Amino acid sequence: MRVISRKKGAPRSAKIENKRRHRSHSQGKLTVVGIGPGSLDLLTLRAKMAIEKSSVIAGYKTYIALLGKLSKGKELISTGMTHEMERARQAIEKAKEGYQVCLISSGDPGVYGMAGLVLELLKEDATLEVEIIPGVMASSGSAAILGAPLMHDFAVISLSDLLTDLKLIEERVKAAAKADFVIALYNPKSTKRTEPFKRAWQILMNYKSPQTPVGIVRNCEREKQEVSITTLKDMLTYEPIDMVTTIIVGNSQTYVKGKYLITPRGYSIRRQNLHSPLTNFR
Repeated sequence: MRVISRKKGAPRSAKIENKRRHRSHSQGKLTVVGIGPGSLDLLTLRAKMAIEKSSVIAGYKTYIALLGKLSKGKELISTGMTHEMERARQAIEKAKEGYQVCLISSGDPGVYGMAGLVLELLKEDATLEVEIIPGVMASSGSAAILGAPLMHDFAVISLSDLLTDLKLIEERVKAAAKADFVIALYNPKSTKRTEPFKRAWQILMNYKSPQTPVGIVRNCEREKQEVSITTLKDMLTYEPIDMVTTIIVGNSQTYVKGKYLITPRGYSIRRQNLHSPLTNFR
């Protein structure tokens, strides 16, 4: 009988075994995952399964913290705010090495998230398998908390001028306000960056009634969540408003009923049309 022995002092560590288990002979994969606004019970089943199957998780440190136990036992690539390019490149490299990698974004990765950046970095490189898993947007989560303010057409506009020229942001706010859209504002202001918020408010006041209902949700679906309903006139001086605040500005039909912010879809008009003569449907 042949006996195969292992040399003393060369045990396989659990960490190495874990890496070999996840780094299979097949090609690695990069999954860009939207984790929603914050609460794990709003994480989609597909997103949860992708995170559980991964061996590497890359993301902004605050978003990784939101995963809680789901990140346990994973290799973490954690970077601070404004280091999106760095963590995207690291995630791509890890996936090319053969690992199953999840690059996480809050909300939906295709809306101010990491999906576009990853695809831009890869350009014409078709060798790496990439999957994008959508998530619940902050505007959707905030709208559900407020009631039903997004029932009709709406626009989503980020007020951050770090990557977008302020003049362009102003033009977009003006166009949306002029067209009477409900408007969801992301990244309204920070400690140092207050001018875009002020300018957006001035534009909105030019095209909307000062009494237009405004819903404000801070830390949507996270600890210390704050919810308020105010008016456009008082929006500028409302506190606190910061980078974790989503603001929903109503249209000309939006109204407040009790604790809810509601934008009617127009069903009453449709019901009236049902009683019109059949000849109208020719």
